[in-house]
Amino acid sequence: MLLCLTANHRNASLDTLERLSVGAPTATRALVEREIFVAGAVVLATCSRFEAYLDIDEPLTGGEAVAVESVVEAMAEASDVSPELLRASVAVHQGADAAAHLFAVTSGLESVVVGEDEISGQVRRALDAARADGLTSGELERLFQKATHTSRGVRNRTQLRGAHRSLVRLALELASSRVADWSAARIVLVGTGRYAARTVDALRARGAGDIHVFSPSGRAEGFAVQRGLLPVADFAAAAAQADVVITCTADAVVHADAFVSGRRVLVIDLGLPRNVDPAVGEVDGVELLDLETIRLHAPLEEFSAHADARAIVGDAATEFAADREVGPAITALRGEVLKVVDDEIARARARGAGDDVEAALRHLAGVLLHKPSVRMRELAVEGRIDDVRDALGLLHGLTVEAPAAAAEDDDDLWATA
Repeated sequence: MLLCLTANHRNASLDTLERLSVGAPTATRALVEREIFVAGAVVLATCSRFEAYLDIDEPLTGGEAVAVESVVEAMAEASDVSPELLRASVAVHQGADAAAHLFAVTSGLESVVVGEDEISGQVRRALDAARADGLTSGELERLFQKATHTSRGVRNRTQLRGAHRSLVRLALELASSRVADWSAARIVLVGTGRYAARTVDALRARGAGDIHVFSPSGRAEGFAVQRGLLPVADFAAAAAQADVVITCTADAVVHADAFVSGRRVLVIDLGLPRNVDPAVGEVDGVELLDLETIRLHAPLEEFSAHADARAIVGDAATEFAADREVGPAITALRGEVLKVVDDEIARARARGAGDDVEAALRHLAGVLLHKPSVRMRELAVEGRIDDVRDALGLLHGLTVEAPAAAAEDDDDLWATA
């Protein structure tokens, strides 16, 4: 069954999220390799949330609770966070609720900026990373593919489409009260990754043109050439002349000694782990706008998700759960029909039939199976899966067992952990 452990901007501090984002990759592989009931795991760590999606293969009562506690202990140890603090910061979703949560997350409905257009790519890359490490499972692949499909539906069928909401744009919106004219501001950008590229686009949308880029890993020149920017080799010298410094990288920490006391400069830290030492905000003339500040001042009422977006997510979660329930029934019916087809093909081959006969028989089987398979899925979505099982038993003599039931609620998981 599916389990999701989530810590996000609503229930965890930035420091906890930062520690989890650093420690989670190490813990995930150990979890899958050491725990015999964890069939797969995908971890999503962003600047405002930590998510661990697990495929649990545990037939024993209380297996979910054991899995949750194992994940908490592993993540706590790897992230240097106490298990007690992590338990207090983590919400648990299971089964269909885990699917609904991921679909909402991927669609941007759970973000600091509701409807942001960056999270779907982050979810996709989380799956790619788990896949590359051999940590996914068939159920997790199905879950994340459905999540991507659902997010596209939300973008294409609601007013969130084309809104181009993002944490970067929100940060610049908040910063606009301090920057009178973006076109006249001298800006130093630290970082050359995807987030840095998004930041450049958002800055130019506000009229900024004097943008310099610094890379601790030495990639500034290539990044600058591609985007028409000015590369910087000496960060301290560039910061001393900057009006705005924006950091969004994974391999740098900016310290207070890089800034000139008394000179006004706005520093925007979009990194997680944080790229700017909090002491920078104490330098005379320097104003620090970090993720914690952005989160606290986010004008969420301006980004309220529409009811139809939530409805799409709810329908997708229902379909996902129904597909899981009806899957064994469809497999059983297909198995019976294809066995008959294989027998007929063997008899036809014995009489001298060629490949064209086999192809025709297999095509016919596919056509005959399509309509009942679609109808079985429809009945499952309507909550009539028992009717499907009864029909297979009555008409085909097939017995299809129901999937194991999930625990009643999250409190039960923690109580038995």
